[in-house]
Amino acid sequence: MSRVGKKPITVSDKVKTRLEKRVVFAEGPKGKASYEVPFGINVDIKGSVIQLSVDKASSDKRLSALFGTARARISNMVEGVEKEFSKVLEIKGVGYKGAIQGRKLVLNVGFSHPVEFDMPEGMSMKLENKDTVLTITHFDKEIVGNMAAKIKK
Repeated sequence: MSRVGKKPITVSDKVKTRLEKRVVFAEGPKGKASYEVPFGINVDIKGSVIQLSVDKASSDKRLSALFGTARARISNMVEGVEKEFSKVLEIKGVGYKGAIQGRKLVLNVGFSHPVEFDMPEGMSMKLENKDTVLTITHFDKEIVGNMAAKIKK
């Protein structure tokens, strides 16, 4: 059984949460998010506390692996809609730089052509320090991490 999954999730006054069937919804000042909880994991929302538990009737070992993951995903979702997640990437190299053109990030990083990335909906990017420090922000931690990995690749 996961120790992480047993910890209650405290919800701020700025965030509204609700549970409909197997989907947890969170709405805050930075956006709206939802997460579908796997079968066999129960969610209980009481006031400003969300508690997860594993179904006692199920003996599936997969559930104990998903228990902590589900709690972490819901916790990140609640935290993200209140105060966004961000990652900072540094562009290093002689003549390497970036530019933001509308909803696109354009990087000049030593190729014969500029490399372009489309920003997902709700994401913001900011270039600082002579266009060599890129800050990526979004309310979904997974989207921020995936975009940072895609840019690094």
